[in-house]
Amino acid sequence: MSLTILHVEAGRHLYGGALQVRYLVEGLAQRGMSNVLVCPQGAAIAGAAGPFCQQVHELPMGGDLDLGFVGRLRGVIRQTRPDVVHLHSRRGADVLGGLAARWCRVPVVLSRRVDNPERPWAARLKYRLFDRVITISQAIREVLLSEGVPAGKVICVPSAVDMAAYTGGCDGSVLKEAFGFSGNEIVVGVIAQLIPRKGHRHLLEAAPWILARHPQVRFVFLGQGPLEDDIRAQVRDGGLESQVLLAGFRDDLPSILPCLNLVVHPAEMEGLGVSLLQAAAAGVPLVGARAGGVPEIIGDEAGLLVPPADPTALADAVIQLLDDPVGRERMGQAARDRVGRLFSLDAMVEGNLAVYRELIR
Repeated sequence: MSLTILHVEAGRHLYGGALQVRYLVEGLAQRGMSNVLVCPQGAAIAGAAGPFCQQVHELPMGGDLDLGFVGRLRGVIRQTRPDVVHLHSRRGADVLGGLAARWCRVPVVLSRRVDNPERPWAARLKYRLFDRVITISQAIREVLLSEGVPAGKVICVPSAVDMAAYTGGCDGSVLKEAFGFSGNEIVVGVIAQLIPRKGHRHLLEAAPWILARHPQVRFVFLGQGPLEDDIRAQVRDGGLESQVLLAGFRDDLPSILPCLNLVVHPAEMEGLGVSLLQAAAAGVPLVGARAGGVPEIIGDEAGLLVPPADPTALADAVIQLLDDPVGRERMGQAARDRVGRLFSLDAMVEGNLAVYRELIR
């Protein structure tokens, strides 16, 4: 049975949730489904997902207070007559999108990608708008259940990684060309938006201990965000300008990640951690804070877990792996095997499609 799914994605850049939507619409199209995409004007996903969609509607999307978005989305729903509306974003798309779909009497699904707690009374009221809520990790599902959302409404379908994109191995010239490195450095990467909950400051606090043991380490922060000035100030105040590089957003991660020696994710809160999936797919061992869905990726074999917001434990874990190159290589292979087994594109697409079909039935 072919279905038409209307997807709403509010992200402007092609990473995180938006990248997952790109994977999903391609997988659905391969299975004979029809996709309609609603996204902000000028969003990168319009071009990336467009080939797999029958229609792409770039609409003004002004956030949670943009009440006019309800009417604009209603117009698209009435024009395209989808079987299901799938809301992939929280800010500016979840409540307003749910109201528009309800108004048009179309089944509506929400993807929940963050583990931020909500007030239980507000959560119970909000999630009445949605027929199903798809969480990208069991940790997020447990948050919703603790807030009183009915268990039968909340389905876990983990995010996925395109394993094939990270099979090329490391070209020895990549880091030299991208960052000016000589080739003698030990490169530790952090792949995350520059926002408070990603915990960059904890790694910067741990950095002096790590550098005292391994002075050839260079930390590369891949990502952008509102904390850039604060992080630069912390780097400067700590005398770390020559050891920490803020590299911004990169669209060449498949060539960069295989050349990293280690990826660290010091987040205080994390829905799952798509950047960890990407690093693991490239065979890079991981150090992550035991927050949200991060343990679901790292498990017992893909890396080391530490308490959140604990620079001392973070430094110890990083040093432990840097001291053991053989163990690090073994752990990197285990990381690749784990994410390939548990976070495949096919499993993610089939999981979402099963939710749509169950609603239609």
